[in-house]
Amino acid sequence: MRPRGRSVPDAGPVPRLRQAVIAARDLESVAGELRLALGLGEPFADPGVELFGLRNAVFALGDTFLEVVSPIRPDTSAGRLIERRGGDCGYMLMFQVEDLAGARERARAEGVREVFEVHLDDMEEVHLHPADMRAAIVSLSRPQPPESWRWGGPDWTRQRAPVRVTGATLSVATPVSVVARWQSVLDVELERIGIRAGADDLDRGLSEIVIGGMSRPTGDPLLIGGVRFVFEDESRG
Repeated sequence: MRPRGRSVPDAGPVPRLRQAVIAARDLESVAGELRLALGLGEPFADPGVELFGLRNAVFALGDTFLEVVSPIRPDTSAGRLIERRGGDCGYMLMFQVEDLAGARERARAEGVREVFEVHLDDMEEVHLHPADMRAAIVSLSRPQPPESWRWGGPDWTRQRAPVRVTGATLSVATPVSVVARWQSVLDVELERIGIRAGADDLDRGLSEIVIGGMSRPTGDPLLIGGVRFVFEDESRG
């Protein structure tokens, strides 16, 4: 049986950022703006996110992914974050790891709680508590085969745009401690996987997503869904 999300031969070394997630009040508006601005294909709507009280749109960018989630019932984690931040905002970063058991053990050693886990034929994954990781929910994911990505849907290789998610910026009040924790859990220097943490008294969390392989005439960032999108001509990874 072929796993959901067909494999393609452009996977990079792990750990690496595979998916960035935005929480938005109006799913169609934000997804439509992203699709137009980034030249994206048709998104995948995963019925499985209803478990979390959400609906979503997942876009394939190369073999990386950009997701927008929107609450469909009260008292969801995404909805609470939107209320705390006063609007649409960055929500989650999903990292592909090779040794999931080792990553989970490192997280436990740091006192980081798990809020969700799943074991499927083609994906093992845990989500780490944002209060412990700070800045965002962190997903540790082990797809099988490694080039696949279940959450992109069955047709993502036909819908993927010729750009990539290559990095992100975390805007936090205590960047030194956040960097130390993330590096300990992921077992890699954050700059090697395109993640940067900067000081911000507002503690905004996931504030910026980097798109590789796309140039804009002005080079100016775009603000969509409460997140800045910045562009670089060549991918970081």
